[in-house]
Amino acid sequence: MTTRYTEDHEWITVEGDVATVGITNYAQEQLGDVVFVELPDAGKTVAKGDEAAVVESVKAASEVFAPLDGEIVEANTALADEPGKVNEDPEGAAWFVKIRMSDKSQLDGMMDADAYKAHLEGL
Repeated sequence: MTTRYTEDHEWITVEGDVATVGITNYAQEQLGDVVFVELPDAGKTVAKGDEAAVVESVKAASEVFAPLDGEIVEANTALADEPGKVNEDPEGAAWFVKIRMSDKSQLDGMMDADAYKAHLEGL
């Protein structure tokens, strides 16, 4: 399974027409200790760049943006009870939403792991 990355520090994995979206380790390090996660309801339609979730930490509140167009088919409700999972396993169990993609070509403009690593080095 290939992982793609956005400049907003989201990661995306794809299985069929469903993309799983979370934030990168870099993003969770910048946030600090996550204390609250707000997730959308399944069935919500999002466009690329729309707010898909909200993460609050001891430092700040931050939006997680939809990296592509589609419909939310699932939210990781475990994060509501255990927001600290975002700090513990940001690129695994702490995914935020699953989106049924309406335009797979939007993946083409995203970075692969090597390009994302180079992007981080430039920050």
